[in-house]
Amino acid sequence: MEAVSKQDKTKSHKEFEKLLSEDLNNRKLKEGEIITGVVSNIGKKHVFVDISAKSEGAIPIEEFKLTKEIDKIKVGSPIEVYLEKLESNYSGDIVISRQKALRHKTWKKMEESFLAKKTVTGTILSRVKGGFAIDLSGTLAFLPGSQISLKPLSNNEINSMMKKEQTFEIVKMDKKRSNIVLSRRSMMEKARDKDKDKILATINEGDIVNGTVKNITEWGAFIDISGVDALLHITDISWSRINKPSDLLSIGQSIKVKITKKTADKKLSCSIKNLTEDPYLKIIDKYKVGNQYSGVVTKIMDYGVFCKLDENVEGLIHSSQLSWTKKNIHPGKIVSASQTVTVELMEIDKEKRRLSLSLKNCSPNPFKEFAKNKKIGDTLNGVVKNRTDYGLFVSINDTDGLDGLIHYKDLNYDEKESHLEEYRKGQSIKFKLLEVNETEEKIRLGIKQLESDEFLTLFKDKKKSDIVTVTVSNSVANGIYVRLGNKNFSVFIKKNQLAGEIENQRPSRFVKGDKLDCMITELETEKRKVSLSIKALEEQQTKEAVKKYGSKDSGGVLGDILGKVLKKNKDKK
Repeated sequence: MEAVSKQDKTKSHKEFEKLLSEDLNNRKLKEGEIITGVVSNIGKKHVFVDISAKSEGAIPIEEFKLTKEIDKIKVGSPIEVYLEKLESNYSGDIVISRQKALRHKTWKKMEESFLAKKTVTGTILSRVKGGFAIDLSGTLAFLPGSQISLKPLSNNEINSMMKKEQTFEIVKMDKKRSNIVLSRRSMMEKARDKDKDKILATINEGDIVNGTVKNITEWGAFIDISGVDALLHITDISWSRINKPSDLLSIGQSIKVKITKKTADKKLSCSIKNLTEDPYLKIIDKYKVGNQYSGVVTKIMDYGVFCKLDENVEGLIHSSQLSWTKKNIHPGKIVSASQTVTVELMEIDKEKRRLSLSLKNCSPNPFKEFAKNKKIGDTLNGVVKNRTDYGLFVSINDTDGLDGLIHYKDLNYDEKESHLEEYRKGQSIKFKLLEVNETEEKIRLGIKQLESDEFLTLFKDKKKSDIVTVTVSNSVANGIYVRLGNKNFSVFIKKNQLAGEIENQRPSRFVKGDKLDCMITELETEKRKVSLSIKALEEQQTKEAVKKYGSKDSGGVLGDILGKVLKKNKDKK
């Protein structure tokens, strides 16, 4: 083994001292501190910094671009960096950051401004998701898109602000996450409010001021009065009714308004119509209820027609006041827009500033003429106009389009709705005039009244327990149908009322045309209700036979007694 030379020992000792010195220097470096290093190299993606550690730290070049230092850094230049880690978990390299160093350095200053509610100066660097990246003296902050201005800005307006210093307010700071949120809008709002207070102090209710239409909605418009917004409601635009504010106003239009209200919470209301005298104050002298006037149809609605009588004077013709005879049709089928019409003034509502008009009152009332020329009970002719669930609407011949109603109860004396099915639209029919209501403009008609009530004819002299003779018209499983005399009035006799004995209650033993005697067991003339029973008649005859021909002591047999009675009745017939 060769001996180690003195020179080699000296070299090895120096290398050991160097390594020991580097190790001691590394031990002095603490993570989370700002240290000064030297730029050793500038690559395409990273800037390398020597911090006197066992290895160099690499900083992404993008950090220098964000802080606008890319053109200032040079190899050999001193630079402050933030030491994140002495050794990375993956590569073993030192992790340092220029951005965090600047942020750490300026954080305290920003924090003082935040607590003192002072504004800070920064530069809009770029657009990011949801807003903008802001440089605050080397510290990056976030400006939400909604906080850049009082109103949405165009792309051109935003581009003109880029790379230029702006003033902001700090609205949120999170030291743990190194997060700063800014607002430019809040600062502008405060400035605006100060100016607003000054302007509001000079504005009072009743003042006439100039303004500009700022925004238009369905229910009104907002007017800019020297930077203060005032509400102009649709009802305050004109004394006359308007369809929508945009009919008279446009955005940017200069107008004169009168301040009508100033609230404690700094809100203004204004009016255009109040610049002129209320035209309704003159209506009392110029317009009289009951008089007729000429007007122009301005708008047609489902419920009626608006008619303009004079400048700023408009009234409503309700659909019920358009025509005497044209009911339940759209007003547009009676009058047209811009049509000149003659109307009668029915009512003036000064509080609500409304006029009620009538078109039909300017022509004769056909119901009055009809009532004069016709008498209740007259037989008339007409045509079925419409069929409803409750009756028939018919047009009456030889009238000025008058309609009448035939209620289903007036179709037939049995008052059943099913009789409506017997009639069709366009069918010519006869009917009786029952009632003319001139006030409600209604005419009541009837068909059943063309004939006398068969029920009353048959039973007007009858009472309960009377005996009637009927003719079998049909037999069904649960009873039989019978007719009284020569009339067509039909009565149903239930199966259990066909005989006293159960075996004789078969409906099949009754043949069409058979004549039977029945007892009236129920009779309500007003309700046209009657009940007949053969069983009740037999029971009555049995009682009378027992009373007349036999008793318990006579020894007679009930069958023999009934036989004698029935034979006697048969002989009489």
